[in-house]
Amino acid sequence: MSINPDEIIKQCTEVIERIISDDSVPKNIRRSADEIRTILLKEEDSQSIRAALSIRILDDISTDQNLPLHTRTLIWNLAGQLETIPVSD
Repeated sequence: MSINPDEIIKQCTEVIERIISDDSVPKNIRRSADEIRTILLKEEDSQSIRAALSIRILDDISTDQNLPLHTRTLIWNLAGQLETIPVSD
């Protein structure tokens, strides 16, 4: 089974949308999630670059003390999914 990076990015974008629309998530986290959404939708960059930039932001926000536990779990899952995107040559 081959990995389809476009499908991974699409699924991750949908989860990011849920985080952005969740009022229980602090504004700074939603702002970072919006930044991730912008990065993931920026098709000028390669999929691996978009994934790497998004993972960096996800890693930063996953340590926020105000992050609800259910959102932290979503963020860890997102990072794991994005890590499956292969690096392009």
